[in-house]
Amino acid sequence: MPSMNASGTAASNPSLGLAVMMSSFAGPKGSPFDAKKAVFYDNLPGGNAWTAPVSDTANLSTGALSTGIGFGPNLAVAKGFTDPPPAYTIDKVGVLVIPPNFTDDYTVGVTLPAGTGAADSRLVAIGGGKSDATADARPVPYTAGFGLLGFGEGGSRDAGAGPAFTGFEKKMVTATGTVANGAAIETGWINRSGGSIVSGQSTFGSATAASAAVA
Repeated sequence: MPSMNASGTAASNPSLGLAVMMSSFAGPKGSPFDAKKAVFYDNLPGGNAWTAPVSDTANLSTGALSTGIGFGPNLAVAKGFTDPPPAYTIDKVGVLVIPPNFTDDYTVGVTLPAGTGAADSRLVAIGGGKSDATADARPVPYTAGFGLLGFGEGGSRDAGAGPAFTGFEKKMVTATGTVANGAAIETGWINRSGGSIVSGQSTFGSATAASAAVA
């Protein structure tokens, strides 16, 4: 079922409230694991019939929300990436400021520990989230559109061309000056942390471009 956050509405595209993350497989409306329903028609000229299943877009849920481990768009990372990282710092304007223990330019659900991009969805789900049901059920991971997505703090849940919508990926980006919530941190990546971040701080910026369709 398509995701919504605590401050969203049952309207179709919640963008209010704290920023949250979701699976690209089930979070946006019309995504592969979105809720489906069939519609029954009676008294048709050819008899009664069911339609093919269609997205149940009125059935909103938090079931597709995903945080990963320590990942989230509503945080800021302290200045500088060091090893070992420094101690936790104070809360700042409602934004949790944490040690710089993330890799710069890390795209959530995509970047491998080595810093290169995964070719498939192995980081997002066991077995990549999909198996071959027509043969021996071996894993056949998704190879496109599998990064974790986010919405809230002004960011939309659904992107791209519907009714099978996509969303907006998250990447660790670093500010070169003070960046207000909703403003660009780097070209193509928006601050959805819920507060301003300052030069040298980083956060999981929200892509301005719609993600690829899951495939």
